[in-house]
This record gives sequence, C-alpha cells and structure tokens, in this order.
Amino acid sequence: MTVSEKQAELVSTYMRLTTEVLPKLARSEQRDWPVLADHGFQRIGLDNICGCVWYDHLARPAYRHLSKEQAQSAVKLCEDIIDGRADLNILNQNSLNWRGKLRQK
Repeated sequence: MTVSEKQAELVSTYMRLTTEVLPKLARSEQRDWPVLADHGFQRIGLDNICGCVWYDHLARPAYRHLSKEQAQSAVKLCEDIIDGRADLNILNQNSLNWRGKLRQK
C-alpha cells in the first residue's frame, strides 16, 4: 500500500468513525457525552489533534487536508473515545476553551 493509499484509508476510517460510529454510540448507549452530531465529534477531534482551533491550521474541508500523521492521530483519538481511554468531556472543554466558548461555572 502506498503512502497516499494509507492516508486515504485513514481519512476514510476517521470519517466513518465521526459520521457513523460515534453518533450512533452517543444515541444508543448510556454515555455522558457532550455532543451527539457528527460535526461535534469532528470539531472536538480535529481541535485536539491540532492543539487549537483546527481551521487555523487546516484548509477546509479538513478531511481532505489531513496529513497521514494527522489522520492517524484522529483515528486513534476516535478509537480512544470509543474504548473509554479518552474523556470526551475533557476533549470538548479543550476545544471550547480554544474557541473562547467555554462556559464559566
């Protein structure tokens, strides 16, 4: 498999995880997740792999501009969320903080 084929496979996996798997889990299981929709999972994932607001570093649409390493990180983060190794609430707080939208308690 070439590098570009591997990158395309990773991006495809990332898109399936964020548009199908995570939203389905959010709606069907007892998860205390702050988002339900695909765009929320994509925002949180991309912001956290970029370490800031994703569109400050990636052209739109982001999935077309992910490097192989970024796509690999995005897939791993999604898998970690699914398996409970990553806390989606904390990842969401990171994202909202970078966007200046974190609600103060």
